[in-house]
Amino acid sequence: MSAPSFKIEAPRSLATQVAQRLREAIVDGQFALGEMIPEEQLASSFGVSRTPVREALNQLQLLGLVAVKPQRGSYVFEASEADVEALCEFRMLIEPRAAELAYRHAREDTIAEVKAAIAEMTASRKNKDGVRYSRADTRLHEAFVLHCGNSYLQAAYATAGAKIAALRTHLSAPADVLRPAGYEQHQQLLAYFSDGDFAAFDTLMRVHVAGTRENYVASLKARRAAAQP
Repeated sequence: MSAPSFKIEAPRSLATQVAQRLREAIVDGQFALGEMIPEEQLASSFGVSRTPVREALNQLQLLGLVAVKPQRGSYVFEASEADVEALCEFRMLIEPRAAELAYRHAREDTIAEVKAAIAEMTASRKNKDGVRYSRADTRLHEAFVLHCGNSYLQAAYATAGAKIAALRTHLSAPADVLRPAGYEQHQQLLAYFSDGDFAAFDTLMRVHVAGTRENYVASLKARRAAAQP
């Protein structure tokens, strides 16, 4: 007779809960890129001391979402063209390979997840809801990684995933929900995945991410121009 298990799920720390909520706020665009994050105001809003808020900000710094500047405070990260370039190169390498592994490891589950994401995109396009569209876009791309069955690949993607999702919302969400091209590319990616045609999948994913990169760079340039006196 096997010994009974007395394991219980440990409650999440206050810092982890604060970090999760702040992550959502940054990814959803509730804080602007480069905006200062007021620790005292956040602590009051969460009903906690400043210690878990500071711990949460340190956690988000590891994800690249927050820059903690000594004697100055904490700020939402600011994107650069070099940063965008590096993240897009990373995606071009990781996502097609993750899709191949997901096809072998959990094909039907991946298809179901991608279909659900596309249904969300369809609904958000009708309502012109950019944030909802961005969340669905993130869900679609993360589905391949989620079901790939390789924990090392998943860990590598998780490190960059929050920043990828945040850039999607901050730099392209309002336009993406109106553009038919990206939406149609997502549908075609699903078709290639379902057929196991990974040569075509890889080519289209590279085109798709390259288009994202161009849109992000154009958005950054427009922001800089708007900020000039």
